[in-house]
Amino acid sequence: MAKVLIIGAGGVGAVVAHKRASVPEVFSEIVIASRTKAKCDKLAAAIGKPNIRTAQVDADNVPETIALLEKEKPDLLINVALPYQDLPLMDACLATKTNYMDTANYEPKDVAKFEYKWQWAYQDRFKEAGIMALLGCGFDPGVTSVYTAYAAKHYFDEIHYLDIVDCNAGDHGKAFATNFNPEINIREITQRGKYWQDGQWVEIDPMSIHKSVEYPNIGPKDSYLLYHEELESLVKSYPTIKRARFWMTFGQKYLTVLNVLQEVGMTSIKPINYEGKEIVPLQFLKAVLPEPSSLGEGYKGQTSIGCQMRGIKDGKERTYYIWNNCDHAQCFKEIGAQAVSYTTGVPCMLGAKMILTGKWKGTGVFNIEQFDPDPFLAEIGKYGLPWNERIDEELPIEIAK
Repeated sequence: MAKVLIIGAGGVGAVVAHKRASVPEVFSEIVIASRTKAKCDKLAAAIGKPNIRTAQVDADNVPETIALLEKEKPDLLINVALPYQDLPLMDACLATKTNYMDTANYEPKDVAKFEYKWQWAYQDRFKEAGIMALLGCGFDPGVTSVYTAYAAKHYFDEIHYLDIVDCNAGDHGKAFATNFNPEINIREITQRGKYWQDGQWVEIDPMSIHKSVEYPNIGPKDSYLLYHEELESLVKSYPTIKRARFWMTFGQKYLTVLNVLQEVGMTSIKPINYEGKEIVPLQFLKAVLPEPSSLGEGYKGQTSIGCQMRGIKDGKERTYYIWNNCDHAQCFKEIGAQAVSYTTGVPCMLGAKMILTGKWKGTGVFNIEQFDPDPFLAEIGKYGLPWNERIDEELPIEIAK
């Protein structure tokens, strides 16, 4: 029986709250907090459980978060707010000796650059405080790292090649929309890509490398090489990896609209002066695009996210592919969410359960692959994200053109 404080009430926060409320034997008390308390109140009312309360907090304001933590005294703070807010929330957890977890790594507000170095720098302070920080416990990052850890434990002596493939083959019916926070999503895909090759990072122009990759139950989809944060921790955790890449699907219409927005400056994060007021074009764009949590109704199709690996086992070459497919319509039917929010929120709930039941424990700052993958994968299917595997078969990414 534990008390958790959830910071954030967007699409992912809603899934996290719904799923935690369904496991009262672990999450006996839930507090949902956000800058806009009305969003938390609406979410709590939709779940309709007596063990949920709400609060208002500005996650950028460390003293305000400290005051809330001191009042509520949760066993764990679950950060599903913006990546900009990771460090302020970690500071508040340090001040109150509260365990911490998030789903995405920190990035500065004024630079489109995300990496773990800022959060890894908290290692000694969290260890000295006797508390844990679990980083990146969504799907990617998150489950993809668990998949890699599971493969390393059970199927490989050495992993040499890792390709993480992320396909959203769904159709939400909107002219243009992003499946999670537009500001974060667009920053992520418009920055320079990079991948790990022979002990160093290789940078590429955005969206300059792509293949048509076959996805289970979906078929071939154009997949573009991007940088994604779990690559940074995985090549550190598994130093035998010679090459690590991340691929994500995009439709041509999406890319055309995105290119126009870039050309006219709407994806810029540099402030401009408009009628005497300073605004950031990308933040303005976010305000006029559909809210990701509103996309669920009528969303059709599936996502498919997985890891394709090649390496050595008992002196012989081996391939391994592990993945999940998730249906948008089924997610909406269950809890009113679309699959991208669902696939992030469910692992976050389960990671919290692993911590609070003592299956994952330690002091300091951890990436998810540092823990035993077995108990996590033993349970994730029953919470809505079953997984599949293919052993010693041709890898779709290797035959893609």
